[in-house]
Amino acid sequence: MTNENLENLVKTGSLKAESPAHDEVAGLIASALARLEDSRREDLSLESRFDLSYNAVHALSLAALRIAGYRSKSRYMVFQCLKHTLDLPNEQWRVLDQAHNKRNIAEYEGGIDITEALIAGLIEVTDEVAKRVSRKARNTEIKGE
Repeated sequence: MTNENLENLVKTGSLKAESPAHDEVAGLIASALARLEDSRREDLSLESRFDLSYNAVHALSLAALRIAGYRSKSRYMVFQCLKHTLDLPNEQWRVLDQAHNKRNIAEYEGGIDITEALIAGLIEVTDEVAKRVSRKARNTEIKGE
């Protein structure tokens, strides 16, 4: 699968072209779906639910990038590529952008400003990303089964 936008990111060094590996993609999806399920548990703290849902959507986004035949070392780049890997609408991408910014503030500055609404929105977008990744994985032949 080639995509001019993703190929341009390879030229700038933001992405690396690399054939997808079935076990890697399957592992990312399985890990993401388990985290997504746990993120729905209301008996967990908001911070834990946020971490679980954020890491679930990151793993799914990485799986989408790997299915497309690319790899990135940047967490944010994985999200930025969703328009090209899964045709994710901009309004859903903006939820991921907000979550990424909140994650960085919490991780690097100790600020915690997580709301139930943010988690609900993040879980909703993660559900959509999961559907799109699962469909793409089924429709793409990946080596190493």
